[in-house]
Amino acid sequence: MRHLVTMSKPRILSQFSTTNGTSKSTTFSFPLLFSFLLVLSHGSFTTAETVTVNIGAVIDADSRVGKEQKVAMEIAVENFNNTSTQHKLSLHFQAAYAEELIKEKQVQALLAATTWHQSALLADVSTRAQVPVLSLSAAAVTPPLAQLRWPFLVQLASNASHQVNCIASILKSYKWKRVIAIYEDDAYGGDSGMLSLLSEALQSSGTVIEHSLVFPPLSSVSNPDGFVRDEVAKLLVKKSRVFIVLQSSLSLATHLFREANGLGLVGRDSVWVVTESVSSFLDSVDTSVISTMQGALGIDQVYSESGGSFDKFRGKFKGVFRAEYPEEFSYEPGIHALRAYDSVYAIAHAIEKAGGSNRTQKVLLESILSSNFAGLSGEIRFDGGELILQRIPVFRIVNVIGKRYNELGFWSSDLGFREGNTSSYGSESMEAWSDSVHWPGKLRGVPKGWVMPTVATPFRIVIPGNSSFEKFVKVVWSDALGKGYSPPTGFCIDVFHAALSVLQRSYSLPYEFYPKNDTYEALVESVINKTYDAVVGDITILANRSKYVEFTQPFAESGLSMVVPAKPDESKAWMFMKPFTKEMWTVTFLVMVYTMVIVWFLEHQSNPEFRGPWKDQLSTALWFTFSSLFFAHREKIQSNYTKVVVVVWLFVVFVVTSSYTASLTSMLTVPRLQPTVTDIEWLRRSNATVGCDGDSFVKDYLRNVLLFENVIEVGNQENYPKKFKSGNITAAFLELPYEKVFLKEYCDEYTATGPVYRFGGFGFVSTHLNSSLSFGCLENEIQGKKYIAFQKGSPIATDFSEAILTISENGDLKRLEERLFNQLTSCSNYNSTTTEVDSLSLQSFWGLYLTSGAISTLCFLFFLIRAIKKYCDSFRGNPGTMTPSRKGAWNRMARFVRFLRNGGIRSPARAPSIGRTQNLGARDSMKWELVSPSEISDDHLQGPRPPEIEIPTRSE
Repeated sequence: MRHLVTMSKPRILSQFSTTNGTSKSTTFSFPLLFSFLLVLSHGSFTTAETVTVNIGAVIDADSRVGKEQKVAMEIAVENFNNTSTQHKLSLHFQAAYAEELIKEKQVQALLAATTWHQSALLADVSTRAQVPVLSLSAAAVTPPLAQLRWPFLVQLASNASHQVNCIASILKSYKWKRVIAIYEDDAYGGDSGMLSLLSEALQSSGTVIEHSLVFPPLSSVSNPDGFVRDEVAKLLVKKSRVFIVLQSSLSLATHLFREANGLGLVGRDSVWVVTESVSSFLDSVDTSVISTMQGALGIDQVYSESGGSFDKFRGKFKGVFRAEYPEEFSYEPGIHALRAYDSVYAIAHAIEKAGGSNRTQKVLLESILSSNFAGLSGEIRFDGGELILQRIPVFRIVNVIGKRYNELGFWSSDLGFREGNTSSYGSESMEAWSDSVHWPGKLRGVPKGWVMPTVATPFRIVIPGNSSFEKFVKVVWSDALGKGYSPPTGFCIDVFHAALSVLQRSYSLPYEFYPKNDTYEALVESVINKTYDAVVGDITILANRSKYVEFTQPFAESGLSMVVPAKPDESKAWMFMKPFTKEMWTVTFLVMVYTMVIVWFLEHQSNPEFRGPWKDQLSTALWFTFSSLFFAHREKIQSNYTKVVVVVWLFVVFVVTSSYTASLTSMLTVPRLQPTVTDIEWLRRSNATVGCDGDSFVKDYLRNVLLFENVIEVGNQENYPKKFKSGNITAAFLELPYEKVFLKEYCDEYTATGPVYRFGGFGFVSTHLNSSLSFGCLENEIQGKKYIAFQKGSPIATDFSEAILTISENGDLKRLEERLFNQLTSCSNYNSTTTEVDSLSLQSFWGLYLTSGAISTLCFLFFLIRAIKKYCDSFRGNPGTMTPSRKGAWNRMARFVRFLRNGGIRSPARAPSIGRTQNLGARDSMKWELVSPSEISDDHLQGPRPPEIEIPTRSE
């Protein structure tokens, strides 16, 4: 326990003594007259009716916080004693050992003005003695069953959850993904306190705490400068440069920033954020401390500085504080002073409310808990021993610059950010304030918060010197010993350079290549163990490594495909049937038959070409419909309804025949290579041997997922044809980028077949194991795309994502791919996946067929309605004939059918010529005049009629 000031200072008693337990001790003895004048200056006398109440306060009088609290409490006691006539307060200060205050001074209430850890210890003592204790600090996370454990403890300060959420919002604004937490170990910012709160608050934005630097109380360290320097030096090996000072005394903060400046940790690309425990003293520290904190961001809770009560307190505080502590740099009261004043005020008014001398400590506790007043630090109300926030606190965000600090804006959990020169909240980010922020090292732009490479310390990038497919990474060695080499080339190298050229518009990224003839697993291990900083190449990243990398935007497709030898397709006897699927052929035939029936029905009434025996009528209709597929028909069409049907049918014919011709032409002109093996199940059943690239994860995938037993490693691209020809392998499984390159070279001999298994991709990769960074072309089994990936939290990952999007949008990536394939042997029949031309299905034509059928049906319905109308009109012209409504249903239907069959709906019709009516039945000599169908009697339609028989009718 640190040795602190111990004081006993009853201001209203006749004796006034101060005992300092530190290296200096002074005892004042005043004459009786001076004591009497002192009492007069307080404006009150201690009479028999006045009850003196002793209050104990445990503070750290050596610290700035303790000094402010001491002066504020004295002012509160003085103000109360000047106004109260029934009670007088006697305030006793102690650095520790609350038992002495309880036993010797008989204090009726305690004020714990130190840390939460010491408040908890004091609460244990006060609970045993049943003395209310008012704590000016609060636990970051309220301990479970705190009220049952410490029933006499009252917390005047709120917990740190809102303050931590403000820090998380700042980090989210600038997308800093990895941070280092720093705190002084007093159980206030420990694992159960602010650190756990911060970790939880950062989860929503994907930010993690990379490292925690814990300091013991600085008073317990014999050599603070050397100790702090050694601890801060441990941060140099960390990649993150975002430092969050969660909880610190002013003394530790002074040492911390001085040593961090000396080690270069408060410079370009670094970020420092301090909480209220430090930022609340920015007004009171001298310029030497401020100079070491340049560019730091700070937050502190906003309290009202308006009103008469605050102005009176502020004026008296500055006078007393200047008189007692002239060595201090600033005399302005902070939030700690305001809370200390409110704590005395709460106890004093609870005493007044509790009544006379017969009150108990429990009654006094209940009076304190029922407090409800507007204090200098805000509204004071309690619930369950904790301060109730009447409104969500607002935090001020400041930026240390020059000799003081600038006020940037404000933040509230329910309202968001508000910039200082605006009047409204609502922004979810403070990134728009970046132009107003002065960052460490006078950096222009937002710091990366990450260790960035320099010319003196460039990225050490290892690349494979013996890649299986040299089109992706190729290293040409100048000697047999593998010492000299030419600059590496290949598709992955080109993509890296293209993205880097975009990235360098914002900042430089110095690097050096180091080719190495080793397995890909060894290359990755060399990055993990910090031998190299990066790896570029066609490196495979397995699923169990994906947790250590952060992927960027993909720059190439991926998947696994089967490649087998190919042979020409000689079975073309039924090629003419392949342009259409079976469903397409069936529906086309049905639509044609339906159209034929509609044409026959519409035409046989008035068109002689469609009359005659049933066999002749059907053959004529079928020939008419089918011949329209190839040439113009010779039969003339007379019905307007038929013309509509035929026009739509001819359009259908045009589209279908054109599509058929195009599809058949493609099938006949494109060379067709048939794979020798198409079924993976056959390969498994026959226990065939398949090949793959030995330096990739494909071998394990074939065995564990596709369940192949005989899998061999082929190695270089040139070895695959040899293995196929020698019969060592029946099929090979290649990743799609490799497959494209291989089939481009050997398109006349091999083809791809079977399904494509999507699982990974090429990109640049880095790992955060042991804080090392790496790039590389990779396979990611999780997402099934080609990515660039970086260390978790690395800002370079986001920058490379933007760079890849840029080269993809401006066409640079496409040109790199084209250049890759243009370097290969050109094949006219090259197709990386299949040589088959898909047959046309019904899905492409169902709308056309539906339209044709609908129009044909509508025309049929219109014609039928017209026929029914004509049929009914024919009876109205012959009054002696029984109307259809008076006959049976079957008779009516039969008569209507005969009516249609005999041409009762012919239109237009011709009347017979005069003098030739007797030859009306001879079809080859018929002459018709244009007449209305209703004018044609049954005599004209059916020839001579039998003698009429008069049928008597029954009179009604």
